[in-house]
Amino acid sequence: MGRIRDYLFVRHRHNWLLFLRFGVVGASGVIVNMVVLILLKRLGPDPDGAVVGIAFSDFNVRWYHVYSTSAFLAANLWNFQLNRSWTFRSGKHQAWWREYWPFLVVGLTGQAIGLVLLTLLMHPGSVLALPSSVLDDSSGLRTRLYWAQLIVIAVVTPVSFVLNKVWTFAAVRAPRPTPGGPDVDTDPATTLGRRD
Repeated sequence: MGRIRDYLFVRHRHNWLLFLRFGVVGASGVIVNMVVLILLKRLGPDPDGAVVGIAFSDFNVRWYHVYSTSAFLAANLWNFQLNRSWTFRSGKHQAWWREYWPFLVVGLTGQAIGLVLLTLLMHPGSVLALPSSVLDDSSGLRTRLYWAQLIVIAVVTPVSFVLNKVWTFAAVRAPRPTPGGPDVDTDPATTLGRRD
């Protein structure tokens, strides 16, 4: 069993290091996300207030959806730049806009899933609603929106990592030709442990 574990670690060491870096960047992004969310909540209208009705339904877009999406956009840009320059080090391989759009699309996909979960956590009639008896919005640590946002981030992060690794930052894994030689796969994740 130990050999299998050691083999898996050595074989996927590069991926584990990327995931660790992605996690550090993500942690800093959580701080950015929460700071923006807290500022918007304090300066804006009541988070539970309706912004606009959703056509052909009894549901509304609420201010907490707007706050969450705004916080996501700020953190998404922050995370992209750090992931580009530090985690995946893809800045020399791809143009900024060319890489950012897939990152944004991945993030927006996660945000869409997150908004559904956020709604389920915030809506008092939902089976997943956070308890208002404990989280009564009487202080920062007892604010339902803050806890709901943190839960959403925790759920969406692993999916975001996988999608960004295989799609957004794929340029760092693309085979690069060597002068006068055949194409060589330079991705440590695929060459680690391979004996030629």
